[in-house]
Amino acid sequence: MTAASEATLGIDPALLEILACPDTHHSPLTVDVEASELVCPTCRRAFPVRDGIPVLLLDEARQRPA
Repeated sequence: MTAASEATLGIDPALLEILACPDTHHSPLTVDVEASELVCPTCRRAFPVRDGIPVLLLDEARQRPA
């Protein structure tokens, strides 16, 4: 895996630009490489990325500490 691929968790950078939290009126997601998650800065939910596929289900998200 290249450094660029690691920084995006294997997700296409163009897709990362448009992904947002599935909850109403929330923010674009940021990448947490160490945790292999996409994070909503508004609600602090963390969505897992499995094999380069973001799992954007509210039931699958975990709440990160503030």
